[in-house]
Amino acid sequence: MKKKSLKHIMIFSVISAIAVIATSCSKGNHKFITISGSSVLQPIVKSAADIFMEKNPESQINVQGGGSGTGLSQVVSGAVEIGNSDLSAVDKINDKNILNELVDHKIAVSGFVMVVNDEVKIKSLTKKQIQDIFTGKIINWKEVGGEDVNIEVINRGKSSGSRATFIKTIMDGKLENLQIGTIQDSSGAVQKSIKETKGAISYLATSYFKSEEAKKGLNILKINNIDGNTKNIIERKYPFWSYEHMYTKGNPSGTIKKFIDYMYSPEVKKIIEDNGYIPIDKMK
Repeated sequence: MKKKSLKHIMIFSVISAIAVIATSCSKGNHKFITISGSSVLQPIVKSAADIFMEKNPESQINVQGGGSGTGLSQVVSGAVEIGNSDLSAVDKINDKNILNELVDHKIAVSGFVMVVNDEVKIKSLTKKQIQDIFTGKIINWKEVGGEDVNIEVINRGKSSGSRATFIKTIMDGKLENLQIGTIQDSSGAVQKSIKETKGAISYLATSYFKSEEAKKGLNILKINNIDGNTKNIIERKYPFWSYEHMYTKGNPSGTIKKFIDYMYSPEVKKIIEDNGYIPIDKMK
């Protein structure tokens, strides 16, 4: 009988412990947080998470990539607590009921620039010229003031957050012609292809050019004669930029809220700037 009673007590204790954990999770008091999504945000969030865990050793934060689409779909399904995205959920999700469940936490701004092979000796393109290049209407650099060299377009993959920003802010919603040029799936591959391909053009986040070494073999263009520097982005004079989002399903609480609040701290703002991005509170 004693053995039976002891067994019942042990089972009851396990069930009680599970119930406590479940209750804690249901209230948002997660000590273990999983974050997935944007590869752009991943290094920033990972650095912030490492410092946060040092200060809060009872918390565990697992930061994964996978792309903006993955981050959005997984936070919607409940597979992760936070989904990182270069895209606004409004541009990716059509279901209004799902959109209403998501809470957007904008933490940074990413600038982008048009980049050509350094043998292309032009300084600026208008938005219309860029649109005509990427739709195949302009095919030679001499048509925009350059030398008689064929234009080699390097497109981004359809799932790219950078591409979504390009279509929205530069192409004004027009789709590029994916039948011309080549397609590269990563920013690193784009950077390499531009350097190695005569007459090449594409676009990259300004965060890729934190050093002069990174600019070698590349010519960074102005758009409408406006430089894509931090000042012009902050003042909204330059068109090619996007918000960096962290999404939660519903208003966060507990450790999730504590971590998102930490993403707006002076410590993390420095991490954001060191990685070549602009803290959200600097935007005018």
